[in-house]
Amino acid sequence: MPSAVRPDRGGAEEYPGFAVSVTAGVLVVRLDRPEVGNALSRRMREPMARIWARANADDDIRVVLLTGTGDRHFCTGADVKEIAETGEVPSASARREPIVWSPLGGGVRKPVVCAVNGIAAGGGLHFVVDSDVVIAAEHAAFMDTHVSVGQVGAVENIGLTHRLPFGTAMRMTLQGSSFRLDAARAYALGLVDEVVPAAELQPTALHIASSIAANSPRAVELSRALLWESLGRPPHDAAEEAWRTAQRHWSHPDFLEGARAFAEKRPPRWKVSHDR
Repeated sequence: MPSAVRPDRGGAEEYPGFAVSVTAGVLVVRLDRPEVGNALSRRMREPMARIWARANADDDIRVVLLTGTGDRHFCTGADVKEIAETGEVPSASARREPIVWSPLGGGVRKPVVCAVNGIAAGGGLHFVVDSDVVIAAEHAAFMDTHVSVGQVGAVENIGLTHRLPFGTAMRMTLQGSSFRLDAARAYALGLVDEVVPAAELQPTALHIASSIAANSPRAVELSRALLWESLGRPPHDAAEEAWRTAQRHWSHPDFLEGARAFAEKRPPRWKVSHDR
């Protein structure tokens, strides 16, 4: 089992722009620039990459919970004032640089729960569309501002088409800052999985993350990967790969341990190591 409480190895000095802590197997990552709407700065690229790498490498971390500081903004995307001053974008200054912001872009193998505590705009949608579970406060809202500040709605917007009806994704993309999707409508359309009062957002997200963390780490990792990889694939091909993966997992210790724990009416003792 993951340890109940671990001291914060993160903090502002190690991860500029983020507040990071670990509790009960959950890595809590908080976008921490409330004075600028938790906007993404270029100096946050390298810390973001290290946070994702840490999530993958640390066996005691089972799930990532991503949220923002304050109750006004989750993340307003790229720091436009920084772009105006430097001419550089936070995502990448050259085509060879990867997009590190999203869990998928960062190569995260573990589940990510996104708790949207306010406005999610522009590049902030990376975290929303590429997380595994999305919870939103009742006052949260979603908008894509790229075209309103002279930028192309690109990677995040493709992600929107996986979670929203095409017409809604297109409208968000083309209308820019003049179109806002509130939390209730986002839930009705499938962008958000649950909407809760603001005071219940963090406890609900942590409960979801903790319940995922209690399951077999290897089974969770494989199941998550299969669902993401099925997007855009012919259903038959996706199902064939899923069946092969399930068969390969029969030889993993967790397969038998789960059955024994159920039969013996005890908590399972999952195998947790880099030896997959």
